[in-house]
Amino acid sequence: MRFRVVGAGRAGLSFSRALTARGWTEVATLGRGDDVAGAATGVELVLVAVPDDAIAAVAAGIEPGSAAIVHLSGATSLSALEPHARRASVHPLVSLPDPETGAARLTAGATFAVAGDPIARRIVAALDGRPIAVADARRPLYHAAAAVAANHLVALCAQVQRLAAEADVPAEIYWELMASTLGNVADVGAHAALTGPAARGDTATIAAHLAAMDSEEHGLYLALADAAAELAGRQPPSRRPGPMMGP
Repeated sequence: MRFRVVGAGRAGLSFSRALTARGWTEVATLGRGDDVAGAATGVELVLVAVPDDAIAAVAAGIEPGSAAIVHLSGATSLSALEPHARRASVHPLVSLPDPETGAARLTAGATFAVAGDPIARRIVAALDGRPIAVADARRPLYHAAAAVAANHLVALCAQVQRLAAEADVPAEIYWELMASTLGNVADVGAHAALTGPAARGDTATIAAHLAAMDSEEHGLYLALADAAAELAGRQPPSRRPGPMMGP
């Protein structure tokens, strides 16, 4: 399979390395400022690996041909690839921090959301991945869940690091706790895996937490404590009367 990547960022280069390692033939990658008009010439596949808000413009700039045009966005619909007849999407449910790590993760049995032309599943099969079909109308929700699972988790980890530093304990001990908690969620689901003061309705402990931490940490802590309480069927801490709540 001859393919071309449009977009020389982490995602594009990760796919380039991964597919090349699986025996596919890459024709020169096109980056920022390159003329993309002939991108579909001499190839069977064009991977559009650009930011979401640039996909439509890049696709419109490619002269239509027999090649399939495939974007890597999790949230963008296939309509962004018009006017091309063969349109598809392949979104890897893994993070791609750099091309080398990204290529390794793309070929390690990753899950990919696919839509459109059958070539999407050929790409996933070449990478030994697991395809899941996500309809256009559901793509924003699918991607929102991915953002929570990855990006929001990292933001939460940053708060753990800050609080651990203030407590003068190593943050690494909490990564083990988080890993075991994710294991519990995988085994029994989020509701059954929930523990802690918000789930118990232990407002005294929550008040102690808030008193001990910097007020700038209150917003994130309380947002998640409220969510935990609601999951447990209890009144959210921030809605309880009393002076302890509120940033």
